[in-house]
Amino acid sequence: MRHRNSGRALSRTSAHRRAMFRNMSASLLRHELIRTTVPKAKELRRVAEPLITMAKEDSLHHRRLAFARLRDREVVTKLFNELGPRYRDRPGGYLRILKTGFRAGDNAPMALVELVDRPTADAVLAD
Repeated sequence: MRHRNSGRALSRTSAHRRAMFRNMSASLLRHELIRTTVPKAKELRRVAEPLITMAKEDSLHHRRLAFARLRDREVVTKLFNELGPRYRDRPGGYLRILKTGFRAGDNAPMALVELVDRPTADAVLAD
């Protein structure tokens, strides 16, 4: 029984899952758009959205918590200097998941994960 066990296992060990979401959230915050499978995208929301909420209030404590989760100084700087102020008035829902069809090799459902209200949203999706 899976009572009180939340989250998808994604056929990975807990350490692999933790490292994968750490890397995915750093890539998402750096590039503001990534392509991944739909289940991973839905789980990524649980990791990335609290980081953006944390960045709304710039303090040393929040920066250290964000660095402990991301382990990337450039991404933490961008998170607090650009993304936190950008989403200060938004109460949540910072990510958009757009389904893009199925992967050719294994027919896995794919999705684009992007930050809402990003400045170059139209230019990237037009490619």
